[in-house]
Amino acid sequence: MLRLARSFHHAFQGLQHCYQSQANFRLELLVGMVALFLAVWLQVSSTPIVLCCALVLSLEMFNTALEALCNAVTLEQNPHIKIAKDAAAGAVLLASYAAIVVGILEFVPALRIKFGI
Repeated sequence: MLRLARSFHHAFQGLQHCYQSQANFRLELLVGMVALFLAVWLQVSSTPIVLCCALVLSLEMFNTALEALCNAVTLEQNPHIKIAKDAAAGAVLLASYAAIVVGILEFVPALRIKFGI
């Protein structure tokens, strides 16, 4: 049980670090909370919204972890490290675009109904 408690403690430390040090993480969290509020207000399923938020935030945390690891290895220019960092950032971007598409598909029809458009 102590091992499990330590694992959760370390996981929460990772969340705290990302929240405190990564402006993009805070912005994505805010956008996610707004999207969840909209889902509740428009009475659409919150499941795809929650899953998109979790994916984007998880990838942002993975990107942060990879950048920290790469920076621990070397701060010098390295083409392989650049590829790794760029690919991780690209994964966040791709997930963010997908989340926007999901938001449009979920919210636009509900907004049209809500406002009679």
